Amino acid sequence: ERKHVGLTTYDAKDPETSYPPIEPMRPPKGAPNVLVVLLDDVGFGASSAFGGPVDMPVAERLAANGLKYNRFHTTALCAPTRQALLTGRNHHSVGMGSITELATSAPGQSSLRPLDAAPLAETLKFNGYSTAQFGKCHEVPPWHNNPMGPFDQWPTGSGFEYFYGFVCAETNQYYPTLTEGTNSVEPPKTPEEGYHFTEDIAEKANKWIRQQKALMPDKPFFIYWAPGATHAPHHVPEEWSDKYKGQFSQGWDKLREETFARQKELGVIPQDAQLTERGEGIPAWDDMPDELKPILERQMEIYAGFLEHTDVQLGKMIDTLENLEVLDNTLIYYIIGDNGASAEGTLQGTFNEYIVINGLNHLETPEFLMENIDKFGGPEAYNHFAVGWAHAMDTPYQWTKQVASHWGGTRNATIVHWPKGIQSKGEIRSQFFHVIDVAGTVLEAAGLPEPTFVNGIQQKPYEGFSMLDSFDNADAPETHSTQYFEMFCNRGIYHQGWTACTKHRTPWEIGVAELPALDDDVWELYSPDDWSQANDLAAEMPDKLHELQRLWLIEAVKYNVLPLDDRLAERFNPDLAGRPQLIQGQRQLLFGGMGRLSVYAVLALKNKSYAVTAEVTVPEGGAEGVIVAQGGITGGWSIYAKA
Repeated sequence: ERKHVGLTTYDAKDPETSYPPIEPMRPPKGAPNVLVVLLDDVGFGASSAFGGPVDMPVAERLAANGLKYNRFHTTALCAPTRQALLTGRNHHSVGMGSITELATSAPGQSSLRPLDAAPLAETLKFNGYSTAQFGKCHEVPPWHNNPMGPFDQWPTGSGFEYFYGFVCAETNQYYPTLTEGTNSVEPPKTPEEGYHFTEDIAEKANKWIRQQKALMPDKPFFIYWAPGATHAPHHVPEEWSDKYKGQFSQGWDKLREETFARQKELGVIPQDAQLTERGEGIPAWDDMPDELKPILERQMEIYAGFLEHTDVQLGKMIDTLENLEVLDNTLIYYIIGDNGASAEGTLQGTFNEYIVINGLNHLETPEFLMENIDKFGGPEAYNHFAVGWAHAMDTPYQWTKQVASHWGGTRNATIVHWPKGIQSKGEIRSQFFHVIDVAGTVLEAAGLPEPTFVNGIQQKPYEGFSMLDSFDNADAPETHSTQYFEMFCNRGIYHQGWTACTKHRTPWEIGVAELPALDDDVWELYSPDDWSQANDLAAEMPDKLHELQRLWLIEAVKYNVLPLDDRLAERFNPDLAGRPQLIQGQRQLLFGGMGRLSVYAVLALKNKSYAVTAEVTVPEGGAEGVIVAQGGITGGWSIYAKA
């Protein structure tokens, strides 16, 4: 804001009356529109654009006219990757050591974004961009997740002028917990009428884009489009999953080999790369019971359909940008996964993920699963595929989501498309990059400096590096030469091509587990020539391993990774974790119309006895129906009156 300095006349008609015209804020001329797409729980080896078995025509289209990055990394878990992406800082630096639901009072785990780490969206908005977010928001602390706020870490308090999506880790794709701005809303139609969440956010984004270009054609936009796909539940209309019928009868081990061969044909991995072995505890396909195999195949068919369906919905937005003649000057980041594929669905997969979370796996017998096989993927299911499929989706790497120590958890296929800004087409880039590099790249592409003060608060520098030099130079020097990794004490360090890492916890062990002491964890060492972390050199090169272990510790201190915390189930208890609770005490009064409350806005009733009393007015003709309910078809409770 610039204050007027100069003559103030008495009469506006005085010839000496002079004020400069008011000019709306705009970024430098030529600044591109920006579309950042972040899929959920998709491994490096899933997309056809990177050799995977799932057809993703839009990813292939963008890659053919853009760049594939085959050494782009995430944090191994959803909320940490998202906060790192949106702020340009490491996830522990911005309080997101794991997911918000497991926040503790430690600075690196609090889920509270520091005021000196303003989000990219806020910087772009202040510099003349229109901003909007669609889809998943998993950055809101649980005690903020309610209709009264505070809303400073919600999308509309974090630089986005418009938000439409859900504020939690996952949602039902047919019956989502929808939010518009900060208000809960109902889906526009039912599953029977053809509703699906991914289609909904694609339509909403298209409408927003058209409106923005109709009203502000000279103003660029920043859109963050983050569907719930392919996080569980794996929900997709049957015609999409049926396309893949019979395509996974070979099982996950053979699928890995097939994907590995295609990856070499496409050049997304080197010819001398090795296919890593299955990790301990992941069963071989041939060892799975025959009666389970039809169910396992169906799980993967549904997942593949879900992923292709999501890609096609994105294509509708790409078509809109092309029709509006703005696609050429739109910088698109298509990040295919916020971590590796999820191994949280047990060794046999599940029809209802909540059964697994509650430790009742024994209820899902092969007979039960077979009886419900036709319901998988539909509104009555809340399904997740088996660990073996997750491992196959991370080909050629070891491990999966949550395992930040190995590339299977952190290396995600990424495509960058910007015809006006990238002369190279259809090429591969192999410099090491990380999700914290996106923010700085966007600012440099827009001709904007990294912010030093935001809202009067001095900012900590971005901790990532711009990727811009690599856009037209396949041999550009590697600027991001050191990067730590940590998730649930699975930890690793990358430095100048070398990696040292140790796996501490297994993803499908979600309860209270017996874990080794941190100092007893076994570290591995991999050389710069070992693309897939296949040959452990720790025993041969102990001095190099110690050097990298020491560097990991230095980085951990620098970025608030310590203290290490390997608790999982225990941290769901806010008292043990040391985080606030919105609802305290042992009593809560609710009123009619207070619908769509998050679980954190209601008194905790789990694992305890409780009573619910309702005062209702019954009309003369009588009444029946639900008075209060928490949860839904997959789990919960309800009090209702039945005539």
